[in-house]
Amino acid sequence: MTRQSLLTLPFATLARDDARGAVAFHLKSKDLADGERIAMKHVYNAFGCVGENLSPELSWDNPPVETKSFAVMVHDPDAPTGGAGFWHWIVVDIPADIRNLQQNAGAASGKHLPTGAQMLETDFSEKAYGGPCPPPGAPHRYVFTIYALKIDKLGDAALGRTAIAGFTIEQNTLAKSSLTGFFGR
Repeated sequence: MTRQSLLTLPFATLARDDARGAVAFHLKSKDLADGERIAMKHVYNAFGCVGENLSPELSWDNPPVETKSFAVMVHDPDAPTGGAGFWHWIVVDIPADIRNLQQNAGAASGKHLPTGAQMLETDFSEKAYGGPCPPPGAPHRYVFTIYALKIDKLGDAALGRTAIAGFTIEQNTLAKSSLTGFFGR
């Protein structure tokens, strides 16, 4: 066997496994359909928006076996913020045996979160879910992402700043899956 064939063997095996129907880490929701409009019950209730601000139900399956915790981040990359986008919800330290967040898990009280999970401050300056509320004009994308992490806890250094939390999550990601909803007014 040549050096080139040895180098490509693992990739060919992965492709064959995928073709045989290997199941990937996957985010789904009873409340959100990928590529569809977000319902008013999940829209923010301020700044001219009149939604119910309920975080949607999210569930996931088939995480890597090495997963030690999960994180959920919701981001609007279309927000007019000079390229930074807008963070609508960040949940970290979700235990590895959890497979869903129920609707309204993002309430500020935190009482609907799994034990051990915590919310970080969003760009609304709240430790809670903040639904879509873009300025009038073109619809914005809202990307809901679940991260399977190789660490149990994010750690105190990541808890104060969104960018540091995002960096820490990305550096410890084993797998991730996203759903994208749209909302405009």
